[in-house]
Amino acid sequence: MIRGMSARAPRRIDTRRLPRALPLFPSLSGYQRSWLAADALAAVTLLAIAVPEQLATSRLAGMPPITGLYAFVAGTVLFAALGSNPQISVGADSTIAPLFAVGVARLAPSGSLRYEDLVAILAVMVGTLVALVWLLRLGWISDFLSEPIITGFLAGVAVIIVVHQLPDLLGVRSGGGSTIHRVTSALSKLGHVSPWTVAVALGVFAVVIAAERLDRRLPGTLVGLVGSTLLVAVVGLRRHGVAVLGAITHGVPRFGLTGVSVTALEHLAPLAGVVALVVVSQSAATTRAFADPAGAASGAGRDFLGVGAGSIAAGLAGAFPVNASPPRTAAVAAMRGRTQLAGLLAAAAVALLVPAAGILRDVPLSALAGVLVYVATRIFRGRELAAIGRFDRFELALALITLLTVAVIGVEQGIGVAVGLAVLDRARLTSRPQLHVLGRIPGSTSWAPLSSAQHTDQVPGVLVVLFATPLWYGNAAHFQIALERARRRAVGPMALVVLDALGMSDLDFTGSRALAQALDSLDRDQIIFVVARAGAHLRQNLARAGLAARIGDDHFYGSVDEAVTHAGPAAGGLGVDSRAGRP
Repeated sequence: MIRGMSARAPRRIDTRRLPRALPLFPSLSGYQRSWLAADALAAVTLLAIAVPEQLATSRLAGMPPITGLYAFVAGTVLFAALGSNPQISVGADSTIAPLFAVGVARLAPSGSLRYEDLVAILAVMVGTLVALVWLLRLGWISDFLSEPIITGFLAGVAVIIVVHQLPDLLGVRSGGGSTIHRVTSALSKLGHVSPWTVAVALGVFAVVIAAERLDRRLPGTLVGLVGSTLLVAVVGLRRHGVAVLGAITHGVPRFGLTGVSVTALEHLAPLAGVVALVVVSQSAATTRAFADPAGAASGAGRDFLGVGAGSIAAGLAGAFPVNASPPRTAAVAAMRGRTQLAGLLAAAAVALLVPAAGILRDVPLSALAGVLVYVATRIFRGRELAAIGRFDRFELALALITLLTVAVIGVEQGIGVAVGLAVLDRARLTSRPQLHVLGRIPGSTSWAPLSSAQHTDQVPGVLVVLFATPLWYGNAAHFQIALERARRRAVGPMALVVLDALGMSDLDFTGSRALAQALDSLDRDQIIFVVARAGAHLRQNLARAGLAARIGDDHFYGSVDEAVTHAGPAAGGLGVDSRAGRP
């Protein structure tokens, strides 16, 4: 034996505690030949939709057109390899493009090399955060964005999209700056509007709308893009002021990041957090909306890994963050695509198109603007806003505040304000729960709120209340006030109060003080207090506060009816309660 080495057997590693290797391309496992036709048709449809959309989104992101194609290929391949949903399409997305475009433009001029470097760094940061959501199981974070907030956020993004496309729609020079400045700048240049530019944009918009109404499977965006490009070339619309994409740099992407520094990471961190939150929310919603048609389990958690890895790969290829796309996913589902092979085939076709991207130089900018305006109309959910307004005006106010803040001030501020208001509103509602007064259902031992549809009778001299929520500092004062009001409205001289604690799972120190003060008031009026259906955790907290002993161990009952039967007037035991210190 070598000196210094222990004679004990080496410690065995418990392999059960190690993370299992994730299977790659899970949707292709057990692939059947009969699925190929549907996947191929879905790939053709996806390709027809994705190419013009990725070009338009690149324009919206302030990035070279070719980077949109890079983003689609990277997002699609990485999601197919690591994601779980067989139909989701991942790539450049018009929801997040204006978010990071506005944020990064504060750090570097849009279109500059520094801008492109920062966007690529941001993509890697966003992808890392989204992947961490899977690793740390933090998908619940997206739950803090309620439906009204999401609706208002998307509406604000729609406004940003339209405002940013005004120069290309009208054929005037961009004003830059804030949303308001862009609008005023465009209005001041109405005298220089190019009629042909506006006509091309409206034409493409009309073609996309018509295709959607006829059959959503029709590639309206591709038809509009090809048609407008041919029109520019044949009629010579460039001489009439119609701007086009022009020369497109294409070829193999340059892998790696440039300009990474601590300062850059610090400046991009808040923006990366906001974009990642939006990506997580939209990806989770898309996963829920498009379940696995084969019935296999599809977890949103692993989808976060796929989307996050796609953003990392896109950033390393010099592109921008990617996201799950509900419209493209809907197209795949409509064509009955079975697996991620549909996306992989479309991505392969796009990769083959990259060397020939020069043919896109005559694509009119107004055509891309028309496509983006169509996208904006789809994410501005006017009917949803109306439905929110009919349900609750306060929640409508949350949506409108989010809309205006995102559109006018900024995305980070808009989401921050909306989430803050939503949390405050939820705290307001939680701090004002209803104290239900219960009555006995005739001919039974069951008790129900007096306000319910069931006919109930209130026993004279007995007040039974249900406070179906934890008693904590936010509602402690409200509990005392509500209990006093219920006492004043009780039937007959009050002799017994029964607290149905079924929903009171917990109480904090402030809540225990409030309950103690309520007991003081009952003692002064010689009213017995008992508790029904208290859980073990609540009883432990009552014991720590000294309230369990004060109430009395035999004043805890398993049901409301048992409490009233044994401690109520019919039991004849209301006159003496020496254990609780009451006369």
